[in-house]
Amino acid sequence: MKNLVISLILILFLFSCKQDEKTKTQSITVNYPETKKVDTVTNYFGTDVRDPYRWLEYDRSAETEAWVKNQNETTFGYLDNIPFREELKQRLEKLWNYEKVGAPFNEGDYSYFYKNDGLQNQYVIYRYTKGGDSKTAEVFLDPNTFSEDGTISLGGMSFSKDGKTLAYSISEGGSDWRKVLVMNTVTKTIVEDTLVDIKFSGMSWYKNEGFYYSSYDKLKGSELSAKTDQHKVYYHKTGTKQTEDILIFGGIEKEKHRYIYGTVTEDDNYLIIAPRVSTSGNKLYIKDLSIPNSPLVTILDHTNSDTFIIDNVGSKLYLVTNLNAPNKKIVTVDVSNPTPENWMDFIPETEHVLSPSIGGGYFFTEYMVDAVSKVKQYDYNGSFIRDIKLPGVGNANGFGGKKEDKIDYYSFTNYNTPSSIYKYDIETGKSELYWKPSIEFNSDDYVSKQVFYNSKDGTKIPMIITHKKGIELNGKNPTILYGYGGFNISLNPSFSITNAVWMEQGGIYAVPNLRGGGEYGKVWHDAGTKLKKQNVFDDFIAAAYYLIDNKYTSSEYLAIRGGSNGGLLVGATLVQRPDLMKVALPAVGVLDMLRYHTFTAGAGWAYDYGTAEESKEMFNYLLGYSPVHNVKDGMQYPATLITTGDHDDRVVPAHSFKFAAELQSKQAGNSPVLIRIETDAGHGAGTPVSKIIELYADIFAFAFYNMGFEVLPSKTKEMLKD
Repeated sequence: MKNLVISLILILFLFSCKQDEKTKTQSITVNYPETKKVDTVTNYFGTDVRDPYRWLEYDRSAETEAWVKNQNETTFGYLDNIPFREELKQRLEKLWNYEKVGAPFNEGDYSYFYKNDGLQNQYVIYRYTKGGDSKTAEVFLDPNTFSEDGTISLGGMSFSKDGKTLAYSISEGGSDWRKVLVMNTVTKTIVEDTLVDIKFSGMSWYKNEGFYYSSYDKLKGSELSAKTDQHKVYYHKTGTKQTEDILIFGGIEKEKHRYIYGTVTEDDNYLIIAPRVSTSGNKLYIKDLSIPNSPLVTILDHTNSDTFIIDNVGSKLYLVTNLNAPNKKIVTVDVSNPTPENWMDFIPETEHVLSPSIGGGYFFTEYMVDAVSKVKQYDYNGSFIRDIKLPGVGNANGFGGKKEDKIDYYSFTNYNTPSSIYKYDIETGKSELYWKPSIEFNSDDYVSKQVFYNSKDGTKIPMIITHKKGIELNGKNPTILYGYGGFNISLNPSFSITNAVWMEQGGIYAVPNLRGGGEYGKVWHDAGTKLKKQNVFDDFIAAAYYLIDNKYTSSEYLAIRGGSNGGLLVGATLVQRPDLMKVALPAVGVLDMLRYHTFTAGAGWAYDYGTAEESKEMFNYLLGYSPVHNVKDGMQYPATLITTGDHDDRVVPAHSFKFAAELQSKQAGNSPVLIRIETDAGHGAGTPVSKIIELYADIFAFAFYNMGFEVLPSKTKEMLKD
């Protein structure tokens, strides 16, 4: 056992009786479980790379199970000793406990909506007669009944065209693997056997007869870690057994792709097949369903763009593409000659990134302007109708109803404003508030400010900083710097209950829009991929310097946080600049860059990362920043709380296990290095509310405590008042 005594010099308190300042000290002893080393070596291009903790990749072994148990005992033993941890949990529960309602949507004879009474682990689906009063709504489907602890969650829903049949997927323990159940919506009864072994799939209905879905062959070995490589599209006719489902695409070598999606156009005339080898770029095929045994027609035979069909009017297709248009545009083409040389611009590319949707017989084009939403409305002739006036500066989502809908809905939020739903009259352009949350949080007490700073190479990076009004810029504000920077994903302003609790305590929440994301289109994304990945880490480090230089915080009060690809961001920043932050919080991170592609669907991330096998140059580059491989013996690392789930089959927990083992064995400083492994939890989707609250209470408690707080910061300030 390696013993670590953590001594924290805690906050000075000045009492109204003008007593002298006093210093309090508290110590927590951490006994790290011993993690054995096995002499495992892999040779890459003539270089031997040791991997002593590879045995932790075997998730079904008794040894790994015992290691997880021992690590959790150590971690929770530490967390149990933080005096204000329970107080944070209670505050999270109290703030979380308000009614949350989703926008209504129409299916068949009913209008449906999601609702959570407050602390329910999963949202409940309600319905009422279309055109009726929502106050008469009844419970239609309650995922809280799927399991006692809320660890079985609703994955997705898809209604038949008449709304009388529903296919819905469920996830067990947070896994990406799904089961699909088929329900008669009139009687609310399950009408056939459950479909199993479905992954990375929707359910797309053809009329009322059946639906298309995607999956992989049954895996050999661990379902949670074994590599998934050949996706296949099937057609399931209702009332038949899954063994009778028809293989549509992906069954032969030339059709082999890691991700393949099959969708039916709204008019039931066409099947669209979109194969991918990576998370970026897809081929595109179309099949005329009105003609028996019609061939699959090629639209795109390469993966050099992200292109999809957003709608059709008869044989006229409307496609969204970034082919020769990095910020995306909409084009039209006839299905008889659908290849790119025949495309005609419908809504041209602009300087801002396009995210379109359709509803009520119109196109709605959302543009990101420095990560803030701007929405325009067009008709099917491409004529501009209007700019949609949004309630403020923030992020709008919605505008996705059926063609016959006259009313649409959208949500609006930013970092200091809880999400509200607005009712939109499609013909008049009038918006009115439909639902506003009743939450114990006063947005007027907080400010959200966008700034721009220069990265290492001079690139201008936007960042939004949110905090209580009136804070003193003295370099002593506890701050979370949150980032992602990958996979063309944009971090748009949105309200979070958990972040609200952090800011209530006087904490600052800062989110930079790093390269690798999608905020400025494909060029911005590509600037943070493969041999340019270091740009992302540099952008993040520069964000920290901006906050420090402008006295928002200092290294003693800075925590860095991110999940998944953001976990890689935190891990890489941690090993490159351990002096920059006080606390590091990598969540479900991609941390072993030499082996990430050997697990589950990891090989599909090669567009962003490259792989260690593709070239010596790429191997050396990955080895140079891979967090697991760059932990140095004798280095003083910041207080680190790694979080993951034992059922995470997207970024397998072995990444986090190996990183924790490396840090614990090589840490020379007094700061704790702990790993919190949630049981019956996956990558994050569908996590029960109770588990989310416990997780964030632990994260915030760990951060505040290691920044030197004996009591919550808000109480510290109260005690300092005369």
